[in-house]
Amino acid sequence: MSGIERRLADLGLALPSTCPPRASFVKARTWNGLLMLSGQICEWNGEPRWFGPVTDASDMEETRKAAQMCALNLLFCAKEALGSLDRIDAILRLGGFVNAAPGFGAGPAVIDGASDLFIALFGDAGRHARTAVCVSSLPVNAAVEVDAMIAYT
Repeated sequence: MSGIERRLADLGLALPSTCPPRASFVKARTWNGLLMLSGQICEWNGEPRWFGPVTDASDMEETRKAAQMCALNLLFCAKEALGSLDRIDAILRLGGFVNAAPGFGAGPAVIDGASDLFIALFGDAGRHARTAVCVSSLPVNAAVEVDAMIAYT
């Protein structure tokens, strides 16, 4: 178990056991010390858990958990690509997408669920550039999707 996985366990979290792609793409691509991770939705072991659209009446804590689940799936894909999460030097960028009702303006607060997990796990190396946008739909009507760019050794 890597040091990052121990930190996850200390937070009461774990990686999923699988993270199958839903279309014709690779989950991860490496190039010159960069790991680009395809967007991951809020599913656990291939089963979607949170659905949109997110509205002003949605439970913000639950939507943040959906974003956190996306981050756990990204970490699974990173481990699969790199062999160990301890090879991660920095989280460089996240792209966050919230399946939201028109007028919903709290998309960035939802994506904080993913951002906060990376900061908790990697400290300053987990702080990243980010885009957080609301969209009209996501695959399987998922509430949230997050992608990432990571530096590794």
